[in-house]
Amino acid sequence: MSLQTISSTTFRSAIREKGVTLVDFGAKWCPPCKVLLPILEELEREEGDRLSILQVDCDESPEIASEFGVMSMPTVILFYNGEPVDKFIGLRTKGVYQAALARYV
Repeated sequence: MSLQTISSTTFRSAIREKGVTLVDFGAKWCPPCKVLLPILEELEREEGDRLSILQVDCDESPEIASEFGVMSMPTVILFYNGEPVDKFIGLRTKGVYQAALARYV
């Protein structure tokens, strides 16, 4: 399973207006991003019906990364009802994301 990659043109339409979306800002060459990917894929398998998990390649869509203040990778932003409500900079454990999601899902 692979997460859906979104771009500047598809970003707004991909974020859930109702509910939870996690957006992973990273790059193909980023080692911590590669470690994070299986964690997010596992979360998607477990919680996929209750949330969306998407990826933004910062090299391909730098304007979206800039808009949300992404300065280092990976950065994961949790959106609730279309608005950013939490931000995780750097590699985190699955439990960190689960705890954050529990407040919104």
